[in-house]
Amino acid sequence: MTSELLTPVIMCGGAGTRLWPVSRESMPKQFVPLIGDRSTFQQTIERVRDPELFARPIVITNGDFRFIVAEQLREIDAQADIVLEPMRRDSGPAVAVAAALAEQRDPGTTVLVLAADHLIRDGQEFRAACRSAAKAAAEGLIVTFGIRPTSPATNYGYIRPGAKLNGGASLAVEAFVEKPDAATAARYLAEHYLWNSGNFTFRANIMLSEIESFEPAMADAARAAVAGATRDLDFTRLAAEPFARAPRKSIDYAVMERTKLAAVVPADMGWSDIGSWSAVWKGLDHDAAGNATSGPVVVLDSRNSLVRADDNVLTAVIGVDDIIVVATGDAVLVAARDKAEEVKALVEQLRAQNRREAVEHRRIYRPWGYYQGVDAGGRYQVKRIMVKPGARLSLQKHFHRAEHWVVVIGTAEVTIGEAISTVHENESVYIPIGGVHRLANPGKIALELIEVQVGSYLGEDDIVRLDDVYGRG
Repeated sequence: MTSELLTPVIMCGGAGTRLWPVSRESMPKQFVPLIGDRSTFQQTIERVRDPELFARPIVITNGDFRFIVAEQLREIDAQADIVLEPMRRDSGPAVAVAAALAEQRDPGTTVLVLAADHLIRDGQEFRAACRSAAKAAAEGLIVTFGIRPTSPATNYGYIRPGAKLNGGASLAVEAFVEKPDAATAARYLAEHYLWNSGNFTFRANIMLSEIESFEPAMADAARAAVAGATRDLDFTRLAAEPFARAPRKSIDYAVMERTKLAAVVPADMGWSDIGSWSAVWKGLDHDAAGNATSGPVVVLDSRNSLVRADDNVLTAVIGVDDIIVVATGDAVLVAARDKAEEVKALVEQLRAQNRREAVEHRRIYRPWGYYQGVDAGGRYQVKRIMVKPGARLSLQKHFHRAEHWVVVIGTAEVTIGEAISTVHENESVYIPIGGVHRLANPGKIALELIEVQVGSYLGEDDIVRLDDVYGRG
């Protein structure tokens, strides 16, 4: 019997370069608290926790983010099936995989595809829109959520709605249109076009049938990738070879702009794709002068600006209007607020210069905790390492560096060769070049230590893992 519950599928694999330097490839925007105390991924999961409306979610991400997803689910005490894409193939193959996975549960399963990096302020309106979309999907329609515009935005795609369908809340889709210029956006606003939110509801078998009609190679690749999927710890890893055959194409181009089954449910749910720092500014609370601030920030004689700083970076601005200032431990962005969309081009320029800051944060997260660069020289580098209670790193060795560890908080269990020792606060230990070693935290609080690496080569690829509880090679 087909379940009446919606199966949420959370798309969680994007890089989010428009919100650099906070969002980077190593920790993209969906995992970062931008508006509120929780990440947009966590907010999305919280939004679909009503057991009378939603089934257990499926999260589609890539292998690099698997432990971040698992940890952020754990933080909010949520459960989900985590599915790993072997490589990025845009939203078309991801939706095809989502439909194939849901079809395994039941061909008539109703799927709700949601982006992990969107903001929705009105949860009640969101749930009402989901119920309306589910009714339309039960009739064989592929339903998108159309947002009633609040301004003539030029950074969103639009939907031209048509007549009501079957007396419900859904409308026919007369056309999907690309991002307009300012004059066209103003006309769209006057003519009651809707913003295209990029979130969808459909029956699994209907979506797969449409993908088979328009993109048969995509449907075949998705089905084969799901059929050949393997278990890796608590994750489902799609088969790489068939998934790689899927054409790289968005679901809009693959299906939505071609199908005769498209419908739209208009909604006022306080939606934003948080696609730029200007959008973040709009989503935050403002002071009397229109400024939105976060972190150790001082603002004087300034208006309508966003100033955000990491906890250890005091940031002060004086006499500026309509700007974005974002300060992290290793990079500072200053931009006119109306130029916020150009951050993506800036990141591409940084990539072309092979700047590490384009893709990596100073703090790199691992399944056991994180490490953070503190200082570096020609033959040494210093890191701060945090290991979560009960966690342990891989059993490993290095060919080119020795390491000195100084425990500053907590208790470390250190394996060197056959010897296992306990290292307390204000104590240190030395690991020679080539020494087989492992670091673990047997305690109840986070372990923090300072690591000094010395050697002729200090790259992260000088790690030979001999045993790893997280299944890394």
